[in-house]
Amino acid sequence: MTTYLLAGGGTAGHVNPLLAVADGLRARDPEASILVLGTAEGLESRLVPARGYELLIVDKVPFPRRPNGQALAFPMRFRRAIAQVRAHIRRHHVDVVVGFGGYASAPAYVAARREGVPFVVHEANARPGLANVLGARSAAATGVAFAGTPLRGSEVVGMPLRREVIELDRAATRAEAAAYFGLDAERPVLLVFGGSLGAQRLNEAFAGAWADVLAAGWQLLHVTGERSDLADPEVPGYALRRYVDRMDLAFALADLIVSRSGAATVSEVSALGIPALYVPYSVGNGEQRLNAGSAVAAGAAQLLDDPTFDGDAVRRDVVPLLGDAARLAAMAAAAERVGTRSGTENVIALIDRALGAAR
Repeated sequence: MTTYLLAGGGTAGHVNPLLAVADGLRARDPEASILVLGTAEGLESRLVPARGYELLIVDKVPFPRRPNGQALAFPMRFRRAIAQVRAHIRRHHVDVVVGFGGYASAPAYVAARREGVPFVVHEANARPGLANVLGARSAAATGVAFAGTPLRGSEVVGMPLRREVIELDRAATRAEAAAYFGLDAERPVLLVFGGSLGAQRLNEAFAGAWADVLAAGWQLLHVTGERSDLADPEVPGYALRRYVDRMDLAFALADLIVSRSGAATVSEVSALGIPALYVPYSVGNGEQRLNAGSAVAAGAAQLLDDPTFDGDAVRRDVVPLLGDAARLAAMAAAAERVGTRSGTENVIALIDRALGAAR
């Protein structure tokens, strides 16, 4: 029996691909032992046990960004985290470690190397995190979701995706999706969303331009986020939702998407062959713009500027595309070429290769 230790967490961007790989391993070999390494504070502390996997805890030790008290304490705390992971590896007789980034991954890579256990790195973002940059230097294999990600020895494997996305038949599900949202399956739909918390910039832009979308002959499915107080105009053809727990149905109905460009969003939208207009979040390290780069280069998507995205931008950049059926079809075809639904299988192939080499 093989024992796998999957390390990662903190955010959905790390936890979701980890769980997709865990599910893939369990489906292939129900007798395998699949353990997850994470922190007590991260999203994994809730999602991992809920999915039926044992969560092993490691201390959360952020890399210091500036010289201060935390920086002085970092070496000792990091050594303790490494010791915790080494103890887990020995106790559970771990055969291979797979890291997805986040606080748990850095000590996991060091511990695996010191214990003589092969480890595999997966990076979801086009701009890699520090833990994976360090881990890739001595990993048995490194997979990335996007071409051009600067990680040593990496190969493009795509993103491990949720089962409901991988198995989605958009055409066969369209009628069900339309009924779910109260829209017409025979008319085109523009899907706008900004994640579970929403995106204020997108919400405000479409608050001022939803009527232009409807006037172009399209329907609008607008997922505003749970914290939004955007008023619902309650007009036919405009479905406003604070939160959607069936995003597979939203994707089934979408003929064009306007959204942020988080790694999971770009990967899912491309895998489903949906043309997109991405508005990368302008705060942070610029990773969202990079995440969309492959899709944009392939002709599957277009980038719009976040600071200037408003109702006028919708009328100028979005509405004309709604009337260009040939361009939308070309973008959809390009999305199918650049996207993949086999990310989970590809990562598992890396794991198998690492195990084979070690044995």
